[in-house]
Amino acid sequence: MSKLLHTLLLSTTLALGTLGTTAARGAEFINVLTGGTSGVYYPMGVALSQIYGKALPNAKASVQATKASAENLNLLQAGRGEIGFTLGDALSDAWKGDEEAGFKMPLKKLRTVAGIYPNYIQIVASADSGIRTLADLKGKRISVGAPKSGTELNARAVLKAAGLTYKDFAKVEYLPFGESVELMKNRQLDVTLQSAGLGVSALRDLATAQKIVVVPVPAEVVAKIGDAAYQPGVVPAKTYEGQNADVTTVKIQNFLVTHEGVPADTVYAMTKSMFDNLDQLTAAHAAAKAISKADAAKNPPVPLHPGAERYYREAGLLK
Repeated sequence: MSKLLHTLLLSTTLALGTLGTTAARGAEFINVLTGGTSGVYYPMGVALSQIYGKALPNAKASVQATKASAENLNLLQAGRGEIGFTLGDALSDAWKGDEEAGFKMPLKKLRTVAGIYPNYIQIVASADSGIRTLADLKGKRISVGAPKSGTELNARAVLKAAGLTYKDFAKVEYLPFGESVELMKNRQLDVTLQSAGLGVSALRDLATAQKIVVVPVPAEVVAKIGDAAYQPGVVPAKTYEGQNADVTTVKIQNFLVTHEGVPADTVYAMTKSMFDNLDQLTAAHAAAKAISKADAAKNPPVPLHPGAERYYREAGLLK
């Protein structure tokens, strides 16, 4: 083979290789990790995937229903998703590698995209169960969310601060929101603890099916949790049918998280497109009304992704 022919073949091979790499980069996948379909993360994730589909025309956006926070963070660490929803306390636990919370090692590949809306601990009992206070929960049948989900981790923290353990209940179920509500409708459970945005569909459904009581979590119990991620909050009157007064509770910030392997340009586009289309998120779920661009980059439990950081700097929200 002549030197010239060899050089031409080598050049062609290199050019094709470069084209192949570019094509592979162009066919980008954005898998949005959410939660159970009856919660808030899922409909909001569907809306986000639609926003990303328009903002990143070369990307294929999809939505995955999961067991929420802990599973999402472990999947992101493993590179099996590009963006996911999580509660702030679970994110802190993942960064530290808290094994009891479901993290066998520190998940140091995680990066924050945005602080979004707060979750509220909503402890909802059937009116005929006789439950009116946290003390009344003893000896009752409860569902605390899917195992190691953000909800279940929240349940442990709140119940512990109230002087209760799972051993104090007649029965403990580890079920997603929708399944918990179905058991309550069938009189197989007395109470469900759900950590979600206000107006979660499963609880709205329950409140229309039977009389409910939203159990208050007093400020002194919130203080006993001893974690800055947990703050006093209020479930406003009329959030659910038959709930005629404000109810004190706990709120915890939610975050959108990615991992260090997602390109900065992609994360920049995802961050920008979300804030440019907040109306679509609000249409998907009212909880999105609480998303504030001005607060989104404040005090993230893990470092911001460079792509998100670039967006906040351009928006004048970071110095």
